[in-house]
Amino acid sequence: MEIDIILILIGLAMGSFVNAFVWRLYMRSKSKASKYSVLTGRSMCPDCKHELKAIDLIPVLSWLMLGGKCRYCHRRISVQYPLVEIVTTLLFILSYIYWPYTFNSQGVFYFVIWLIILINLIALAVYDIRWLTLPNKIIYLLYGLVLVQILATLIFFNGGLHYVTNSAVGFLIGGGVFYILFQVSKGKWIGGGDVKLGAVLGLYLGSALDAVLMIFFASVIGSLLSIPFLASGKLNRRTLIPYGPFLILAAIILRLFGSSISSWLNTKGIYL
Repeated sequence: MEIDIILILIGLAMGSFVNAFVWRLYMRSKSKASKYSVLTGRSMCPDCKHELKAIDLIPVLSWLMLGGKCRYCHRRISVQYPLVEIVTTLLFILSYIYWPYTFNSQGVFYFVIWLIILINLIALAVYDIRWLTLPNKIIYLLYGLVLVQILATLIFFNGGLHYVTNSAVGFLIGGGVFYILFQVSKGKWIGGGDVKLGAVLGLYLGSALDAVLMIFFASVIGSLLSIPFLASGKLNRRTLIPYGPFLILAAIILRLFGSSISSWLNTKGIYL
């Protein structure tokens, strides 16, 4: 019970951080003003730019108490803010409940790395949904985190050549498929950020099967969510749809349930 409460509190705080981080990163790409610095900038209203007080920054509760409006300019605050905080918290809890490793030293290390990776994945998803791009700063940080896990596995947890080979194959499949699509379409079907994201997620998942399943699940999820909007006319074939969030959701599913899915596929005689 205590770990659940801790994860809820951390999840809410990290969800709030994601909201601020994403907005500052975007504003920083437009302006070099120090107030938008990711490290030193202060939280502010996106509309009136009024610096927010601690009472305005309580995850979820502040949004509810203010009726979804800024205390200072009274403009609407996007539902994105409490939604990201809630989703982050739920993913933290689900990660703990369905963590595929035992919580020994290796499992705890992997879990901590995963939570940090998860925070960055949520930030990427939010950024891609809002601005249809995947910033390199976050993607390169993901590469660093994944490489830390790989090196730690090799040095401290007896990871061998098989582990490195599987990770490399996951990287090649996760990035290679999207790289081909990017080259064939000259960037019209998929963006360069999706290529880099697919590659690092394949590297992290660490197997050919998981990389293939990630691409398959992302495509299915994207189709299921897009078709109703296309059928209703709210979207058309020229509408740009961010693919990053689908890849991220697929990777989360495989991180938590990949072993169970692989075992089920093996019982059906499907090996990769």
